[in-house]
Amino acid sequence: MFTGIIEELGTIQTLTNVRDGARIVVNAPTILSDAKIGDSIAVNGVCLTVVAMTTSTFNADISAETLRRTSLNQIRTGSKVNLERPMTPNARFGGHIVQGHVDAMGEFIGAKQEGDGWNVRIKFPLHLGKYIVEKGSITVDGISLTVAKLGDDWFEIAVIPHTWKVTNLSTLKRGNAVNLEVDIIAKYVERMMQPHQGRTKNGLTLEKLTEMGY
Repeated sequence: MFTGIIEELGTIQTLTNVRDGARIVVNAPTILSDAKIGDSIAVNGVCLTVVAMTTSTFNADISAETLRRTSLNQIRTGSKVNLERPMTPNARFGGHIVQGHVDAMGEFIGAKQEGDGWNVRIKFPLHLGKYIVEKGSITVDGISLTVAKLGDDWFEIAVIPHTWKVTNLSTLKRGNAVNLEVDIIAKYVERMMQPHQGRTKNGLTLEKLTEMGY
């Protein structure tokens, strides 16, 4: 489990296409201080496994399924990637619960500077809309962020100068894909409510309650 607090901005040193996906070598000297083979590291919000390492780089395999479903299919040699190690039991919970399981790809629409910070707009697939709420948490390329504004198929996040500096948000171009992971709590609540949908006591239905203004 991760928290969405980026620890290091790594660099893709090499990317090799293989039969069933790809293998990357990431330059990341900071987060490797206590890493070992088999550990998980979130790369742009995607949980990957360290399969080889040196003092300053680690290798990770990316499956064909992950390439199809995430923006890792767009990284190239030299690309900057957001990196985070899993949280430890005694760590501060600085962001929100992030699993490293990408729900969908969004699209970077643009960023507008406001004061020292930036307002970043992201377009999302319509099926994710029910999980996104204003002032709620969302993960963008592994970064725990708060929804500041919300439209029918887009949301905006207010990015402070520190986050802009230490993540890859400042490198994005209009149209670039980004990995989105919605708050896991919303998905669990939806699942628990499914057996009760459309059923209420005293003959009331959810539709009737809606008509009554509830």
